[in-house]
Amino acid sequence: MTTALHGTPGTPAAPGAAAAPDALDSLRHWRLRPGVTASALARGLHLRGWITSITLEGSPALPALWRMLEEALRTGGAAELAARTGAGTPLRGALCTLIGQLHAHGMLVEYADPSGAGPAHDWLLKVAARPADAAAALAAARVEVRAAGPDGALVAAALRALAHAGVEDARYAPGAGTAAGGAVLLTATLADGTERAVGAAVHPDGAFVTPVGVGARAATDTAALAERLGPGASPGPEAATAATPAAAPPSLTALVAGAAVQRLLCALAGLPDPDSADPGDPGRPAPRFPSALVAGQDPPYAAYHPWLGGPPDPAPTPATLDEALAGVAALGDPRLGVLPAPLTGSLPQLPVALAGCAAPGGGRLTAGGARADLARLDALCRAAELRLEAERPGVVVGAGPGHALGRALRRAAPDLPAARNARRDAYGGGHPQARHWWSVLTRRLGVRAELTVAALDPAGPAYLAEVRAAGAARGRVLGRAVEATADDAVAFAALAALVRVQAGTAEPTSRHITSPGGELCPLATAGVDPAPWEDEGWPAGWWARVAGREAALHATLLRLTGLRAVPWEPAAARARTVVTALRGCGFTVLDAPGGFGTDTEGGSR
Repeated sequence: MTTALHGTPGTPAAPGAAAAPDALDSLRHWRLRPGVTASALARGLHLRGWITSITLEGSPALPALWRMLEEALRTGGAAELAARTGAGTPLRGALCTLIGQLHAHGMLVEYADPSGAGPAHDWLLKVAARPADAAAALAAARVEVRAAGPDGALVAAALRALAHAGVEDARYAPGAGTAAGGAVLLTATLADGTERAVGAAVHPDGAFVTPVGVGARAATDTAALAERLGPGASPGPEAATAATPAAAPPSLTALVAGAAVQRLLCALAGLPDPDSADPGDPGRPAPRFPSALVAGQDPPYAAYHPWLGGPPDPAPTPATLDEALAGVAALGDPRLGVLPAPLTGSLPQLPVALAGCAAPGGGRLTAGGARADLARLDALCRAAELRLEAERPGVVVGAGPGHALGRALRRAAPDLPAARNARRDAYGGGHPQARHWWSVLTRRLGVRAELTVAALDPAGPAYLAEVRAAGAARGRVLGRAVEATADDAVAFAALAALVRVQAGTAEPTSRHITSPGGELCPLATAGVDPAPWEDEGWPAGWWARVAGREAALHATLLRLTGLRAVPWEPAAARARTVVTALRGCGFTVLDAPGGFGTDTEGGSR
């Protein structure tokens, strides 16, 4: 961040009147955080803190001004500096401005007497808003390290880390609620009876630290992660007997123990969790999903990964496309995800963007759309449906109830008698989006195709558009769409046909092809206001208007289809794991049997 800094004369106090206290007068109560450093610039100063930095510009005298202020902060001479700096002078004004920037970027900390401070004093001075309160919370905590036996290397490492952090009341506690195979559960009880816990396990290929939670949740997470990452079938945290821990190097054991203790102490002291992308910015939203630290030895590796396992804990419905894409990343996480990650890889991105992943049961799933992010979201939803259809055919997955219902209704509409018997007319409109995608398909790519449109209900906004091959493959459906207007339906049907043609060229073995329709437009435009000139000839303007027509389309299709889509509760354990993870991202899983065939026949599923 760069800020212009100029010292300006203040208004001198009236004769006989005391000057109002300013930032320099109150500086005696503050100290510079440890680790703050400065670099002189030609006409300014660059300051670096623990996780923030700022560039101040405006005068070549700024380095000298900083040295004056730094000495006062580090030596406790703030009162003397305030006394010898005249009120209302340019020097005092510049000092107060600089002090304000230090406060704004968290580079000052309230003074606390270091006498009697514990080993964590310096760390808390760097990271805590109120180090004294944080230190008192740590000193008052009672921590138990629960494990199957007291002699494990991870138990000893955790106890050493707690002692080094100044937790005086920390001890080993036996119990059957901890996992065998080198796992521990750190449980802390605060003075008010609040319980916080974190689990950890270590072996060469799958060491981990769970998110912080109550004891029962941390134990369940430990069991689930041990089953997911452990060697073979780990007995989990409810094992009543100890097993021989897998041999792990001391460095990995120390890393996992230190990370578990850090997560627990941050929770106890009111500090941001270490997985926060920017823990120093209080205005930054917390991570959307809990995370687990996953570590390994060969090669050395440690990183936080979103964790959607454990007990069901539904998240809010994604309000924007970015939130939905965060769910896509979590569900397809390479370490802890439950679904294959849809990636663009080497797939072509023009004239439509493609994303692909492995399909459950073999083969490839390829999704396409006007943008790669839309294709990735559609691919993830279809991959989840393919995984769950083994137990329940007709299940529909969406990034929230509206998205899922839109997908379900569009599948059901082509099976309506009105759709099968409706008169299909050649499209004669001139909508810019329909014209664009049809031109790309037939002119740029040279595909021989025919386009028809059918009104599903004269009383409501619902149209079915189909793109069929002409020539030797005459009649084969290349793309199909159901939308609120004929123009929208034609545009999405032509786009779906483009996806099929492009995917077939890029990956002839693809067995599953999908592309989104207007059901994604509400998410794609949420929080995004089109510019005044972006009419329906522009993608953003068109999507905004499609999103505005979505509710009317739902009402019409619900009346026509009589669809009764309800949340689905799976019975099989494998399906429950996927559904739990989907709901942990705010996604919706509906039981909506029926549809217009398979996705190998064209159209958007």
